[in-house]
Amino acid sequence: MIGRGVGAIGIAALNILLPLFSLFFATGMLFGAGGGILLSVCKGKKDESGANQYYTVAFIMAAGISVIYVVLGHAFFLPVTGFLGRNENMTPYVTEYGRILITGAPAFLFASFYQVFVRNDKAPRLAMTAVVCGGVLNIILDYILMFPLNMGMAGAAAATVIGTCVTLLILLTHLISKGNTLKFVSGFHLSQAVAVVKNGFSSFLLDMCNGIVTFLFNRQILSVAGELGVVVYGIISNSAYIASSVNNGISQAVQPILATNYGAGKKDRLKEVRHLAERTACLSGVLFAVTGLLFPALVTEAFVRPEKEILAMSVPAIRIYFLSFAAMGLNVLYTTWFQSVMEPGNALKICLLRGIILNSILVFILPIFMGVTGIWTVMPVTEILTLVACRILLKKQSFCRT
Repeated sequence: MIGRGVGAIGIAALNILLPLFSLFFATGMLFGAGGGILLSVCKGKKDESGANQYYTVAFIMAAGISVIYVVLGHAFFLPVTGFLGRNENMTPYVTEYGRILITGAPAFLFASFYQVFVRNDKAPRLAMTAVVCGGVLNIILDYILMFPLNMGMAGAAAATVIGTCVTLLILLTHLISKGNTLKFVSGFHLSQAVAVVKNGFSSFLLDMCNGIVTFLFNRQILSVAGELGVVVYGIISNSAYIASSVNNGISQAVQPILATNYGAGKKDRLKEVRHLAERTACLSGVLFAVTGLLFPALVTEAFVRPEKEILAMSVPAIRIYFLSFAAMGLNVLYTTWFQSVMEPGNALKICLLRGIILNSILVFILPIFMGVTGIWTVMPVTEILTLVACRILLKKQSFCRT
């Protein structure tokens, strides 16, 4: 909608702000996955009191951080967006969208938070319904606010915040349903807070991978290919968010099953669920990769009315970058696997490897030898090397060895 209603500059501005999206959702996952996995493990052990203590502690931390994000986000808006890569041409578009985006930070954070807890409380259909309804409303409002009402970037931002608020409201209906077991209890225990953060940190990094990669790529592309390169990368990174959402959906769908069965000590069931998820992740990854290889122009045209210069850069870029999706799903799944069997250290290793270490090195080295093509090659190389590391960690795993 932004590409059609605002133009290529709008796509570039949105791409500058994507790391903030990642931060808000990732923080929700930090406390949601960290608390939700511990909640499921407690339930597997029939410890309802412990489960609700983790839920309460996770909620308190999420609420506090959401307020901090809004206050600091508005107070330091210009320095933050300047650091993310905003230039003079993008400033009005970044400001128009970004101010509304930051105001909606609590909605993004708690939508992510409650998606995990509602699934872990045995209501996955409600979680799915909430996300689908919010997403569909977002699309409808995008059109209404950006075209008939001509609200531009502000309309796009408002549509996203409203859609997310609807997702959150639907998720919150679980708290008054008959099947709800999530209860607030008194007290805030530091040891439990540390456990939540420790177990959820890899989920935080997993979601932040997209934001970190986008930030690094934006800065490097601006220096190598200029604003046109940021537009092309905006198309690619938004496509990557779709692939990432599918992969996260697969891994988060199996997470409550894995954690509960781990708590109950059912090793055979754990392996069975993981193998099923592996096959699903492989299938989705291959479909995304093939789409990029065969239809790169269509991917570009889905976002903007491309000029010749954009197509000339985007077609080879998409073909190379989309190869990374073939391995991405498995890497995301293995992160969730290690979290669910209470090995957060291995999950953290995977996230650091694919989200920070390899990207940070390759995004500066490959362009020296390959120019802008080197930038598009970073992610396929990163995901393949990470997958090799994941398989090595699995073979060394003492629990549930396969």
